[in-house]
Amino acid sequence: MLSLDEALSRLLAAAQPVAGIETLPTAAARGRVLAQGVVAGINVPSADNSAMDGYAVRVADAGQERPVLQRVPAGRWPAALPAGGVARIFTGASVPAGAEAVVMQEQCQTRTDEAGQVWVRLPEELQAGQNIRRAGEDIRAGSEILAAGTRLDAAALGLAASVGLAALPVHARVRVALFSTGDELVMPGEPLPPGAIYNSNRFTLRALLEDLGCEVQDLGIVPDQLQATKDALARAAAAADLVLTSGGVSVGEEDHLKPALESQGRLDLWQIAIKPGKPLAYGQIRRSDGSEAHFVGLPGNPVSSFVTFLLLARPLIRRLAGEAEPRNLQLPVAAAFEWKRPDARRQEFLRVRLQLDGRAALFQNQGSGVLSSLAWADGLVALAPGQLVQPGDVVPFLPLLLKT
Repeated sequence: MLSLDEALSRLLAAAQPVAGIETLPTAAARGRVLAQGVVAGINVPSADNSAMDGYAVRVADAGQERPVLQRVPAGRWPAALPAGGVARIFTGASVPAGAEAVVMQEQCQTRTDEAGQVWVRLPEELQAGQNIRRAGEDIRAGSEILAAGTRLDAAALGLAASVGLAALPVHARVRVALFSTGDELVMPGEPLPPGAIYNSNRFTLRALLEDLGCEVQDLGIVPDQLQATKDALARAAAAADLVLTSGGVSVGEEDHLKPALESQGRLDLWQIAIKPGKPLAYGQIRRSDGSEAHFVGLPGNPVSSFVTFLLLARPLIRRLAGEAEPRNLQLPVAAAFEWKRPDARRQEFLRVRLQLDGRAALFQNQGSGVLSSLAWADGLVALAPGQLVQPGDVVPFLPLLLKT
């Protein structure tokens, strides 16, 4: 059996980002992957500005009473501050030339004289630069603020907008053709004949693909017939960068994916030392123009299909999408459970949920057919072959959802 790391390395080595770069409005680029690094054209902040509501002052005036000579709201460029005076200033407003510090309003005493002039008594101690956010303190003009290969989430989009970027260059979406094989499959809403099952994988995998920003072509259920399988593969490869299937990659008489694939490309059947999700098929399908589409065949068992997608197909798709670091995030967490029955030969992935105290609680039924465990869980705990767990042990946690 292949280790998970070896299988993943093989997949990533075989993949390059899909061709095509497009420029999108920044507001429409959430979840896409940057094709080129983004450089700031301005400083942020663009000028020294106040970190709070108060008074812009000269340090030499500490302990003195000084008149308020101007009012500086955010968005208005101030006049220079004359010697012997202060400026009323508000959070985010540009600091007047000549001002050396901002004093918060709560530290000052004010009075208004008979002529209507406002006077401010300043604290005894002032420090140059206090409560002033310097120009370029966050971002320097000419610096790279987002690297190529970054998946754009809310913070990244806000960062791009903060330097005035109205559009961003992104990789083309990964096109994925999805279908299931098996005469036993029926769609929800249809009558369930004896021996049939509802096709949950179609819904799970489509949602996982859409979470990754893929352009999904859903080909539905393909009958257990060799020619129908060949036709589906050819149609899928013609319009997709990746063809993803669940079920039908064994060597039984009713499993036609293997011979169909071998007639149209290349196929490897891998046994991976993980539980759940031992079998995986990977290969390429030839198109009529001589180019190739990637193929990944997941196991048909719903939990095995889901877990294998997360561990192997998701990093592959992230590489195709152009992400700089496609491997899954792992975080150390403390276990809130005991595990006394480890698999001696395979790496195990247990469905868990993080509690409010940060420890990982275990779903009690870890069977590979228990789809309810995934609906309950928010991550997987990875255990080495033969690893026992006691409450409090630190274990690797893999979030189910991708950060976008």
